[in-house]
Amino acid sequence: MRVFDTGATRNDDTNKPDYEGYLSPLVIESFGEYMLKHQWQADGKKRASDNWQKGFTFEVYMKSMWRHFMAVWKGHRGYSSSEKKIEDLNALLFNVQGYLHEELKRRIEVPVQGSVSVGNEPSATEVSPEVALKYSEST
Repeated sequence: MRVFDTGATRNDDTNKPDYEGYLSPLVIESFGEYMLKHQWQADGKKRASDNWQKGFTFEVYMKSMWRHFMAVWKGHRGYSSSEKKIEDLNALLFNVQGYLHEELKRRIEVPVQGSVSVGNEPSATEVSPEVALKYSEST
């Protein structure tokens, strides 16, 4: 239990994720600028910021990850200019995040009845949404 000088109390946060410490505001800001730039489609229309969450295939993410990783790696080894380094790193981050998003969605499937399947196998165990939430928080 944490007790503050004001007398206020809060539960201990020892076993809670420290997102503020794990993430870099510089990276998040750069990624946001990258995403804003890429909200604009070739036809001039602006797509929704969460459009990517509708889903791409794992193959699309993987092929794009490799293209951007190769560009970053070649630059790292001094074989190409680093003019696009920030762009390629943000693109890599986008694809890794998208791939992970799709993988996590596979692990928790929500059937129509409101029960939740845990796991990605057809024989996944049916559990309540509360248990599924605990499962998702522990993985």
